[in-house]
Amino acid sequence: MIVLAIVLAIVGLAIGGAAGVFYMRQQSGKAEEEAKKELTKAKKEAAETIRKAEEEAARKSEEARKDEQKRRGELKDIEQRLIAREDTLDKKLDELDKRSEKLRASEGEVEDLKSEIRVIREKQQDKLEKIAKLTKADAAEKLMSMTERDIKNDLLGLVSKLQNEAKEEAEELSAVILATTMERMASEVTSERTVTAVKLEDEEMKGRIIGKEGRNIQALQRATGVDILVDETPGMIILSSFDPVRREIARQAMEMLLKDGRVHPGRIEEVVDKAQKQVQKDVVRAGEDAAREVGLVGIPKEILQLLGELKYRTSYGQNVLKHSTEMAQLAAVMADELGADVKTVKYAALTHDMGKALSHKVEGKHHHISGEMLRKYGAPEEVALAAEQHHDDMEATTLEALIIRVCDAISAARPGARNISAENFAERMKDLENTALGFDGIEKAYAISAGREVRVFVKPKSIDDLQAIKLARDIANKIESTMQYPGTIKVNVIRETRAVEFAK
Repeated sequence: MIVLAIVLAIVGLAIGGAAGVFYMRQQSGKAEEEAKKELTKAKKEAAETIRKAEEEAARKSEEARKDEQKRRGELKDIEQRLIAREDTLDKKLDELDKRSEKLRASEGEVEDLKSEIRVIREKQQDKLEKIAKLTKADAAEKLMSMTERDIKNDLLGLVSKLQNEAKEEAEELSAVILATTMERMASEVTSERTVTAVKLEDEEMKGRIIGKEGRNIQALQRATGVDILVDETPGMIILSSFDPVRREIARQAMEMLLKDGRVHPGRIEEVVDKAQKQVQKDVVRAGEDAAREVGLVGIPKEILQLLGELKYRTSYGQNVLKHSTEMAQLAAVMADELGADVKTVKYAALTHDMGKALSHKVEGKHHHISGEMLRKYGAPEEVALAAEQHHDDMEATTLEALIIRVCDAISAARPGARNISAENFAERMKDLENTALGFDGIEKAYAISAGREVRVFVKPKSIDDLQAIKLARDIANKIESTMQYPGTIKVNVIRETRAVEFAK
């Protein structure tokens, strides 16, 4: 059984191997047939591709050959055109050469003719000089004199007519411009005041203001430089001073003291200091408001400061800041009519009297100071020139300067604009104070009581009591010899020593 099984196994293996060999041979035959088919197909496709490529190459070659022939034909045409043009240019050059030769020949003939004409003219001139017995220069002069004599009267008449017409037209036009300018401005009449009234809510406050033995009122007068009148008007305290800045400081200080109720020398000094700072703020605000009112921006802060101080300055009773803003508006209208620079004119008109804020500190005329300050703080040169030249001691070199000069006269000349007596009074008060300040050792000097008294505060370390008595006499003598005034002037020299210490 075992042997049989082994034999059967061997026989099975032999049969399986034979079957595998047969199957493999059968599959190999099929693969060879498929490969032959694919090879035949590939050969056909390759042949077709080669045929198409050859056809495409032949077509491209033909196109290239045609393009080459076309380009050669175009180049040949261009070459022929260039040859033709060159021939034409050669012909033209030949013609030009011939013309040049003809022109040279003609020029020679013309020069010969000119020479002949010149000779003939000289001969004729010689004959004329012999006949007239005059040289060429004499004949020309005689002819000119005869012509001048004939037309002189006509020329004079024509010039006179033109001048009269121009003058009439200029006067008519200037009248129209001035009338138009003034019609568009209607400013209030300015009046000068040298006193300020402060209302009292309680009559008992008068006693506090005066203080024990007049201590408080004296301290207030000394700190502000203002004459204070308490008993003259019921319910009112009168502040009298020719300097509007001092009056304004005194007014604000007085109102703060009345509102607070505490009145003593120490408090007075503190309140006056606050009032001075507040007036300083008002000054800056006034300058900014004036610039905004006339439509100017970019003005330096230092110029606005000086401009604001004009709020408290007057000229012949006319408020200088109002006068300046009025002038700026007048000048803008006139500049627009005349074709001048409107911005330059407005800037110069607004600042033309700026020097009046410094005339008591800086030597020189106010318009010269205005020009110097404008240049110092960076204003344009044309603005400084126009402001500086608005008075007759300097020649107006620009149209803008002439407009400023005219507008200044218009603003000042309108009825009620100025008050000569008030201005003279203010000048006299300033002269009185300056006379006292001219001595050494003086700290402050105030003219009060309408100029009937000058109050002088000396430096206690520089002036002793005996020197104070002599100083009062010297000041009085100088006032008598240098000033004219009605009545008498009291010279009050005050020497005060203070001792201050702090408890900590």
